[in-house]
Amino acid sequence: MLGRVRASRRAFISHGRLRTHGHMALSFRSAVSLNDGRRMPVLGLGTYGLTGRKGVQAMQDALAVGYRLLDTARLYANEREVGLAIRGSGVPREEVFVTTKLWNRDHGYESTIRACERSLRELEMDSVDLYLIHWPVPGRRRETWKAMEVLCRAGKARSIGVSNYTIGHLEELAEYASIVPAVNQVEFHPFLYQKDLLDYCRTHRIQVEGYSPLTQGRRLDDPRLRTLAAKYRRTPAQVLIRWALQHDLVVIPKSGRPERIRENSQVFDFEIAAEDMAALDSLDQRLHTSWDPTREA
Repeated sequence: MLGRVRASRRAFISHGRLRTHGHMALSFRSAVSLNDGRRMPVLGLGTYGLTGRKGVQAMQDALAVGYRLLDTARLYANEREVGLAIRGSGVPREEVFVTTKLWNRDHGYESTIRACERSLRELEMDSVDLYLIHWPVPGRRRETWKAMEVLCRAGKARSIGVSNYTIGHLEELAEYASIVPAVNQVEFHPFLYQKDLLDYCRTHRIQVEGYSPLTQGRRLDDPRLRTLAAKYRRTPAQVLIRWALQHDLVVIPKSGRPERIRENSQVFDFEIAAEDMAALDSLDQRLHTSWDPTREA
């Protein structure tokens, strides 16, 4: 047992830093290399709240614009819509990176296996590109991760990872993981600039993926942000997305409106200068617009 723990610790520390990209070379086709060798688009569509016919249409609008990453979850109750959108879009399944997530009540070894299989039935897919633990449920993380590794080895999930994990949760995971998580999806924006977590994940080659990059609209009117947006002749939302990309994040802004979906994609033809990146970094207020996992033991 001790040998396996040491081996898993070595797995966590042996990868080195993630390879970064030239920021002006970023495009809609840009992708990051995950620690398992798979490629993940840098910009995707968050699908929370996109349900029914309107949800399918919004996802197809995104695919038509050029998005190739769709992020769903069991909690969102729209996995079926994601599958329908892809099949009806004319975009081949293999060109779309699909993420879904394990919900809290499904933690545990057997229930995690069943939950993934249920999600695959809803999606009508043989596998997902990325399966995430949605939340660090206390007391059940070890057996849940064991099941995640089984799903990965069986090809049900091509990559596996976590969501809302703090450094402490990741350090705990390193004690028993034989597969290092490929991704940690967390809330990330200048008003919640989690630099220590980002540095930790870079060191251990865990890709950070930012959800709620637009602060769920709560800080789009911030005067400092608006001043920078005016400087670059961009919207505040575009500046926030570009800021995250320049920190080498994968970013998944959510919208159901076709004009916003398109606007959020128009972030590849400008670059934020270093001094303005630093100004945005300084806006941190520890603002959690949804969940705060820092108190989760």
